[in-house]
Amino acid sequence: MLKEKLQKYTLILASGSPRRQQFFKDLDLDFEIRLKEIEEIYPPELKAVEITDYLAELKAAAFEGELKDDEILVTSDTIVWHQNKALGKPKSAEEAFEMIKSMSNTTHEVFTSVCFKTNSSSTVINDVTKVTFTDLSDEAILYYIENYKPYDKAGAYGIQEWFGFMAVAKVEGSYTNVMGLPTAKVYEYLSTLV
Repeated sequence: MLKEKLQKYTLILASGSPRRQQFFKDLDLDFEIRLKEIEEIYPPELKAVEITDYLAELKAAAFEGELKDDEILVTSDTIVWHQNKALGKPKSAEEAFEMIKSMSNTTHEVFTSVCFKTNSSSTVINDVTKVTFTDLSDEAILYYIENYKPYDKAGAYGIQEWFGFMAVAKVEGSYTNVMGLPTAKVYEYLSTLV
């Protein structure tokens, strides 16, 4: 399997996300974590998947010239795209409430881009999942924000938490993509790399 194929390589995950780290463990991959502080700023004309592609590459570019021949770096970025704008991580309870309220009883898209960088190449893959929320009461939204504090999540929600079980009516596409990593695509691409 892939774990054996990767034995000659060091897989580096440049993500502080506990969910992405858990996915790599669950995919039975040996990896190390290397983090760099990146200002996640993108040109304002970018839309939807262009934003995540850009940010995944930006995160990988921070390691330029540092990778050894046997190292594969993985960076990624996820956004929620709704009503023609990107919903990133909320900075306050008010912002989280507004984000979730705007998605109530509608469908939004979740884009994740993943950049694979070696010292000789760089490739970005991406995925999109459509998520439809039920009609949400203010009470339910406030309860979620207060009890789950979703400030580290794009769009202010985690599909794998109470909120996802209660609020998500339909998912079209990769479920893990909504959590921040399209695992099947990542596994498949890593298999072609080695």
